[in-house]
Amino acid sequence: MTSHPSNRAEGGFATRAIHHGYDPAQEHGALTPPVFMTSTYAFESAEAGRDMFLGQREGYVYGRTRNPGQSLLEDRLASLEGGEAGLAVASGMAAISALAWTLLAAGDSVVVNNTLYGNSFALFTRGLTKFGIRTEVVDFADLDAAATAIRAHRPKLVFFETPSNPTLKLIDIAAIATLAHEVGALAVVDNTFATPALQRPLALGADLVVHSATKFLGGHGDLIAGAVIGPKAIIERIRGQGLRFLTGATIAPMTAFLLLRGLKTLELRMERHSASAQAIAEILSDHKAVRGVFYPGLANFPGHALARQQMSGFGGLIAFELDGGIKAGMRFMNRLALVTRAVSLGDAETLVQHPASMTHSTYSAEDRRRHGISDGLIRLSVGLETPADIQDDILQALEEQ
Repeated sequence: MTSHPSNRAEGGFATRAIHHGYDPAQEHGALTPPVFMTSTYAFESAEAGRDMFLGQREGYVYGRTRNPGQSLLEDRLASLEGGEAGLAVASGMAAISALAWTLLAAGDSVVVNNTLYGNSFALFTRGLTKFGIRTEVVDFADLDAAATAIRAHRPKLVFFETPSNPTLKLIDIAAIATLAHEVGALAVVDNTFATPALQRPLALGADLVVHSATKFLGGHGDLIAGAVIGPKAIIERIRGQGLRFLTGATIAPMTAFLLLRGLKTLELRMERHSASAQAIAEILSDHKAVRGVFYPGLANFPGHALARQQMSGFGGLIAFELDGGIKAGMRFMNRLALVTRAVSLGDAETLVQHPASMTHSTYSAEDRRRHGISDGLIRLSVGLETPADIQDDILQALEEQ
């Protein structure tokens, strides 16, 4: 699979999401890229096989490290994020762990933001530390505190999400990347919530971007996948080490196919997710039963100005608290009829979950309190249903609060 020879392979975001890197003429005229269901590849000669194993010739050797559909997906993701190269793997956690195990060694340190997806937090604070890697947790929204921690610990990696999970806290990508580069660290941004349709961390100074592609990139709740995008030399190190023998977290050919399909509608879906979430956040903000709403599109949200600066839209995630705390939150969730009680996000369906007992249960109760994840916090992933139907369901569930 090589780049399409016509200009339609380049152009705007949506055009590249549909066409970049694929020429139907090279695949018997197939409009949709084929799925290569093979675990290994034949060599035209012994010498060719040797050269491919040594990385001296382009080609496919074994399905654990590269597949033609995977290669197309990686090229397309790199184009959308504005990076040199991409690596697609079996899950978002596989992307983060393959990156970490490749780039870190015993004695190294990492500085991470204090609000992360629960399993990311567990990897950095409990997983890596078992092997002699030091992790410092700090509030990156406080740039003075971030600067102090980064300069003191001189980490190899600085890792954060923006917007962060689950409180939607915004982090200044350019500022944190500058601090990281002062000490020779790589700035890594989890761009899962925003996607490249709304935010391009690499253009703002980040070195690497990771995704749980399970979420908005796939968009249909039917796959598990992850990705890393950044400089080609680093990506190939992660492929050759983190994927090939440290994790073996290979993306399946059919999953790559489904992700390519999801990318074709990403821009349109993110526009709808964002528009519906904005309307619902405003409704929640005005409701008497709601104590507080966290959404970057609200003018009174602490990170609103930063969101307008580094994002082109505000996304489909909302967090909010109800008067009455966790009991009120559970009553609200149980009264929902259309909205589905489920973890994950970015699906066509609107999903609701309780972070403290679900996605962020890996945090201790003390850590949750310290990092602003209250027991009464609810996270809503706004889907693609008719907006009025989502709003009606939320309003009826709030009636008894």
